[in-house]
Amino acid sequence: MQVRLGKSAMCALALLALAACGSDNPQLLNITSTTEGPDEFAIVPNRPLEAPEDFNALPPPTPGRGNRTDANPNADAIVALGGRPEALQSVPTRDAGIVTAATRYGVSPDIRQTLAAEDLDFRRRKDGRLLERLFNVNVYFRAYDPMSLDQYAELERFRRLGVRTPAAPPKPQ
Repeated sequence: MQVRLGKSAMCALALLALAACGSDNPQLLNITSTTEGPDEFAIVPNRPLEAPEDFNALPPPTPGRGNRTDANPNADAIVALGGRPEALQSVPTRDAGIVTAATRYGVSPDIRQTLAAEDLDFRRRKDGRLLERLFNVNVYFRAYDPMSLDQYAELERFRRLGVRTPAAPPKPQ
């Protein structure tokens, strides 16, 4: 009887220890590296060298500027998806109206830095209670909960208005 009780106690302790290993902290929310090693995503391979058909038709060298073998991942992705990288330099005429409407009150050139600073300040104010900070509990979703959209309520609102909506997964219980 004592052996059976001892085994049961050991199993219960093992289960408790295993349950303690779990975490609600999604690692995707923490995108900063905590290691001192190299950033493997910053390494971009160069294109292979190519010999031009006519060496006399080459443009003059431009010291300090890029060349044809330099990696340009954004332009490469655009080309791979069937787009034209040069189209990024100007606004297409079909989009001019929306750009005009979006910039009617002006454009802030440092909007990304401003929003990042405001978001950091907001998250610091919503940093969690003492024990949450002590045990590094993720309060990200609770901090932004008042700003989140109830997707199912919006789906029902659109359906009541007669807007055709795609099928949606059922609301989780």
